[in-house]
Amino acid sequence: MRTSFEAIAAGGVSLTLARPAEPEALLDEEAFEDDEFLPYWAELWPAGIALAEALPADLDGVRIVELGCGLGVPSLVAAARGAEVTAVDWAADAIALLRENAARNGIELDAVRADWRAFRGSFDLALAADVLYEARNVEPLAELLPRLAPEALVALAGRPHEPGFLRRVEAAPVADRIVRVRRMG
Repeated sequence: MRTSFEAIAAGGVSLTLARPAEPEALLDEEAFEDDEFLPYWAELWPAGIALAEALPADLDGVRIVELGCGLGVPSLVAAARGAEVTAVDWAADAIALLRENAARNGIELDAVRADWRAFRGSFDLALAADVLYEARNVEPLAELLPRLAPEALVALAGRPHEPGFLRRVEAAPVADRIVRVRRMG
C-alpha cells in the first residue's frame, strides 16, 4: 500500500498521519463478497476530526474505546491527551497503519483488529465516528454503546441510517448518555 503523509491538528494535538495515497486501490472483490467489506477506513472523514475536537478536556487515565476507528484520529488525540485508548477496526490494514501513526507521533494506544459490532470490554467512554454508513450497523451500535461505557460520543455525518439510530437510542435508557457530535460544514 502506497501512503502519503499529512500534517493535521485536531483537539489541540498536532499529528503527522500516513494514509493510503489511493484508497480506491484498496478495493477487494473477495473481501466484499465475504462481508460487503469496503475500505472506508482509508479516508480522513470530517466526522472523525469533529469527534476529536469534541473530546472532553480532561482525559488523564480515562479508559476509552473507539469503535470502527479507521485512521483513528479521535483515538490518537485522546491518547496524546492522557487517555488509555483501545481503538477497534475490522480492517487489518487500518490497525497496522494506526499503530505506525501512533509510533510516528510518540503516542501509546492499543489498536485491536476485531469486528467492532461484537466487541467486549469495560470503558469510561465509547467513541464512534461516521460508522452508520450501512443499515446493518444501527442495531449493533445502539446495543453495544451502553454495554461498553456509561457515556458515548457519536459523530454523525448525515448518513441515511443515522435517523434510525437516533430514534433507536432516544427510546432507550442509554439516550441521556450519548452525546451526538454533528459534523460542521
